[in-house]
Amino acid sequence: MPLSLKRQGVYAVVRQVFRLKLLVRRIYIPGQLIKRPVHFKKVLVFDVNFPVPDMSAACASQKKGSVDRVCENKSAAVCGVISERTGVAVVNRAGFRDVVFIIKREMEGEFRACIGDRMKKFFHVSYVYQELDRLPEGIVLPEGRTKPWGTGHALACCKGAVNGPFAVINADDFYGRTAFSEIYDFLAAQTDESQYAMVGYRLRNTVTEFGSVARGVCEIENNMLTGVTERTKIFKKGADAEYTEDGEHFFPPPGDTIVSMSLWGFSAHMLDELWGRMPAFLTEAMQKNPLKCEYFLPFVVNEQMADGTASVRVLPCEESWYGVTYREDLASVKAAVAKMKAEGIYTEKLWG
Repeated sequence: MPLSLKRQGVYAVVRQVFRLKLLVRRIYIPGQLIKRPVHFKKVLVFDVNFPVPDMSAACASQKKGSVDRVCENKSAAVCGVISERTGVAVVNRAGFRDVVFIIKREMEGEFRACIGDRMKKFFHVSYVYQELDRLPEGIVLPEGRTKPWGTGHALACCKGAVNGPFAVINADDFYGRTAFSEIYDFLAAQTDESQYAMVGYRLRNTVTEFGSVARGVCEIENNMLTGVTERTKIFKKGADAEYTEDGEHFFPPPGDTIVSMSLWGFSAHMLDELWGRMPAFLTEAMQKNPLKCEYFLPFVVNEQMADGTASVRVLPCEESWYGVTYREDLASVKAAVAKMKAEGIYTEKLWG
């Protein structure tokens, strides 16, 4: 599909578990770099779930043109590398321009060398830091706390750096080209700061042959999200799936059931909501588990839907979602990426 040159500028934010995030100002098409005026800003958040010790291995594997050796110990690292390399082309074609990485300060140098500096060829790259002591006034960091505060807190750290509509995804997942186009088009046309969006996937396109998965099963009325039920043990069954809560009784949701894969679209007002609702949540949560409690992004979305301060439009996506939940998934993910390259969906040399 030709890329419309009339599309407006969009922010893309990338986040990792050891805290990365991206914001983009240019779009790269193989053989062509297109600069466009930035009329407003949006954010796209990638959640890359591989631990800090694997960064060196991932970087070394990328430089050698292979990610096979990384997967021997940490399959999530491989998925993260694949998603970073292939996802860049998809995000850019959708129209995203500026990239902000939200990271831990201690891994900034290595991350810049591995990914950030390479992306500077195509994007305007900047950095935001998620730090444990960046908390609302009156909230004190518990002694001994080392665990990050969760996706809601990580995104909240973008306040001041992100000033317009944005989208949020997991960076170690592969969402497909149309998902980014859908969320971009929604954000580009949106004028109501209280209306958000979520890209929904068919359940059958998100399960694996190798074990159970956890998915947020969506309740939808007139294309609007009314609720999400977390199912933690969903198994593939032919073209459909089945889930269990006790390991004994199984229930068959149809394969075309819509599930959330954490691809959200928000207005910048969401950053205010994240900070505004954080004190009450942390005050209560830290009484029960001060060292491990987390402030998750869906918590705030659910609260806003419940109190009527926001609504969420569901954007159905018919593409397959890919991720490395189990080590055995890696072969099928690599085969899918190779097939898309062979079909010309992506160029063989993704970094230009």
